[in-house]
Amino acid sequence: MPSNEQRRQAAKRKLERQLARRAERAKRRRIWGVSITVVAVVAAVGLVYWLVNLGPGDSEAATNNTTPTDTPAENTTDGACAFKENPAEQSDKSPGMPEDPAETPNTGTVAVTLKTSQGDIPITLDRAKAPCTVQSIEHLVTSKFFDGTTCHRLTTSEGLKVLQCGDPKGDGTGGPGYTIPDELPTDLKPAAVGQGAVTYPRGTLAMANAGPSTGGSQFFLVYGDSTLPPNYTVFGSVGAPGLATIDKIAKGGLTPGPNGPQDGTPKLPVEIETAAVQ
Repeated sequence: MPSNEQRRQAAKRKLERQLARRAERAKRRRIWGVSITVVAVVAAVGLVYWLVNLGPGDSEAATNNTTPTDTPAENTTDGACAFKENPAEQSDKSPGMPEDPAETPNTGTVAVTLKTSQGDIPITLDRAKAPCTVQSIEHLVTSKFFDGTTCHRLTTSEGLKVLQCGDPKGDGTGGPGYTIPDELPTDLKPAAVGQGAVTYPRGTLAMANAGPSTGGSQFFLVYGDSTLPPNYTVFGSVGAPGLATIDKIAKGGLTPGPNGPQDGTPKLPVEIETAAVQ
């Protein structure tokens, strides 16, 4: 039968073994905790690197599998204007991209005459108002892009009096195969009605669009003060001789379209026979 001393020694050895096992388990937990932390840090650093350097915007799959839509493609020119290709509008009439220098000319004017089936419409492009837009429109004019196109839309309501032109399809859906950046006006007077609206005065030459930075070749000529949001680039003006021609077209009336009885196709057909820089 073991003595009291032997029992104490046995109990002591048992306690020492228990303490040793606990210490070993604690050591393993610390090792696992450090390992997991290191793995998490490495994963986080790798994720940040991927997002910064190899993210979806730059991946080959993201850039090479784009389905043509109304949204412009990401291909751009290298200059100050960064014109964007728009594959959805590519056609046999597309003139290619405009020149895009590092410093777009922003002074001076360009005189253009739209010779139409209803009479001449002289217009003046103003580089100071919208240098990138003028750069593009001059390119389209010299490329003969507008020749043989129609002015497909006329509006005659009290708050909107415009003639819209520049669509190679003639139905409001066409363009040159690229888009230009917005150069929105900041000097138009607030309109008396319409929160946030401004007045585009008679004689204004402005770009049509389908949303931010979607302008292409379609433009509108304002023949009566019009109330609109300041979302349309103003790039020039229409002089008295041109306004006289547009007034005649407006008096001829329109064939209503889906937007109501005061918005449709001019009854007097308006074809831009030639557009030329003077």
